[in-house]
Amino acid sequence: MVEQAGMNKENNVIRLRGIITGLLLAVGICLLTPFNNVYNQATPLGGGHFPLAPFFTFLLLTIITGVLAKFLRNRSMLFTGNELLIIWIEMVIGSGIAYTGLVRTLLLNLTTPIHYASVGNQWQESLLSVLPQGITPTDTSAIEMLYTGLPGGRNMDWLEVARSIPWQAWSTPLLLWGAFILLSYCFMLFLINILSRQWIHNERINFPLLRVPEMMSKSLDEGKIGAFFSNRYLLGGLLIPITLHLLNGLHFYYPSVPQISTLILAGPYFPDHGIFSGFHKLKIYIYPAFIGFAFLTSRQISFSFWFFFVLGGFLFGILHLLGYSIPSSELGITFGPTLARPEETQMIGAYGVFFVFLVWLARTHLIEVTKESLFLAKPQSSRTEWFDVRLSFWGAALCFCGLLYWAVSLGMNLLTAFLFFSAAFMIMLVSTRIICQGGLAYFTLTAAPMDGLIALGGIKLFSGVNGLLAGMSQKVLFVDLRESLMPSLLHSRKLSHGRIPGILIFSGFFFTILASLFASLLAIMTLYYRYGTRELQLEWASRTTVTVFENVHRLITAPVETGSWITIFAIAGAIIMLILVVCYHRFYWWPIHPLGYLTAYSSAMRILWVSFFIGWACNAVCMRYGGVSLLKKVQFFFIGLIIGDFLMGGGWAIVGLFTDSGYQVLPD
Repeated sequence: MVEQAGMNKENNVIRLRGIITGLLLAVGICLLTPFNNVYNQATPLGGGHFPLAPFFTFLLLTIITGVLAKFLRNRSMLFTGNELLIIWIEMVIGSGIAYTGLVRTLLLNLTTPIHYASVGNQWQESLLSVLPQGITPTDTSAIEMLYTGLPGGRNMDWLEVARSIPWQAWSTPLLLWGAFILLSYCFMLFLINILSRQWIHNERINFPLLRVPEMMSKSLDEGKIGAFFSNRYLLGGLLIPITLHLLNGLHFYYPSVPQISTLILAGPYFPDHGIFSGFHKLKIYIYPAFIGFAFLTSRQISFSFWFFFVLGGFLFGILHLLGYSIPSSELGITFGPTLARPEETQMIGAYGVFFVFLVWLARTHLIEVTKESLFLAKPQSSRTEWFDVRLSFWGAALCFCGLLYWAVSLGMNLLTAFLFFSAAFMIMLVSTRIICQGGLAYFTLTAAPMDGLIALGGIKLFSGVNGLLAGMSQKVLFVDLRESLMPSLLHSRKLSHGRIPGILIFSGFFFTILASLFASLLAIMTLYYRYGTRELQLEWASRTTVTVFENVHRLITAPVETGSWITIFAIAGAIIMLILVVCYHRFYWWPIHPLGYLTAYSSAMRILWVSFFIGWACNAVCMRYGGVSLLKKVQFFFIGLIIGDFLMGGGWAIVGLFTDSGYQVLPD
């Protein structure tokens, strides 16, 4: 027993080699991701909140470490299981910055108002007249070369391209936006440090996305990694995605090879009118890994995800039957990535009420933190955070004030800046809870922060430069949350609990963020200036960025108020969410989780609802007919689905690096 306790304590010590390895691998992923994702159009290396490249690397390191440990029994392992977890989450943090999480549209966002301004769209009079000085490059040739590429750039090597980039023209914009990004990231770090004790220890929320890495880590430390990978259920699960993607990958390169379709167009089987009209465009996606995640998620949550998605489809049909044909024009000017129908604005009220619910659950903890920070109470001796919550409290306050100063100094109204950043981080916190507790490896927002503020406060909040700065800031960090940083920070807090030394681990995460930011910017700028964005397949990034400025232009020149239906649906969403959280909190038998309602209209659920239905059904059947003992055995089958999907995704991604295009295993 004493020996086992000593081994556990030793395994909890994270050595510097692990921190540095994780940082270097994160930087490597950041440097490689733009070329792989943009130029090769291969399986995204860093997509979602359980990204491919970090887990594929983690898987290889675990196998290599296990093999070495078997042959070097009297020597310390290359890495312990806990060190591999820290390495993995460092790579996850970096991959979230390397593409959609930040740099995919950043440079386009800073140059679109100048590059696309023309006599026809009248952006010269509306956008450029209120554009704050310094937030975009003033050298038009530097902007044009971003879109067309450097003269002879294709014939240059990467270092030569990097040296030829007009850095002087970019220095001021990158410094200004770099300050905004770093202040936002630091605010997220401080906020997670404050809330981690409440969410991880007081509420004890589950983290389904961490289950597989943690089980592999534990098996490695216990010397059972061979038994883990030779589990017959796991091998059975591996066989399905390996067969599926081997055939489909070969079909991608050699069309004569037969394929197994993973997309079923179910829409044609439903009428475009009547109660089933909401399913007229229904698609069924088959992703084995997401079925595995759904199985590992709480049954209450996985049931709620697909249940509310189906219910949302029926709502559209019911309104149609009742004669309520609500035009999309009722939405007015919107910035949400998927907001298309007025009834989807239920999420505005639902997000607000759920945020209040989270604050109410954490009220005792937040009061204690506030008292300690204001020196009205002695700090508790037992700590579960990275560092003192008092530092986090004042650090968060300073970062938020810094963001307000950043916005106001560029011309935004103080009230608008306060409301905008408050709404943005409120939505970010709720989304973090959805992703981490719900096991959503792929998540998208329905409505953007500006949509909620416009619906509740009117369009006057975002007149002139207010709308321009808010739209650009939102596009940079707060609207596309498929690879957002805050959920990864909460995961990193969970994985680092009990590991020592805490300050070294936190420093590793902080410097990983900094290094990943610099590496990602360098990689994307080098890629754009070598080939030019016009030659790269950036239709989505270009289209969505231009749409933001078109909407800002409309806010300035032809503002359109939202219709009364938006207020009705927002209030309805708030009432429904209030009922859900009260029932969930008061009745232990209540079968529905409020998180499901928050994802009802997310485009992510349009892809994942079938996966959650299958995962929930399998989990429920196992518990009904075999109990916990069968569940523990069968879970390895679904872990095999996850590992197999990512194993094949990593393999085809490597193939894609040496071909003109690549077969995609996971959603982009």
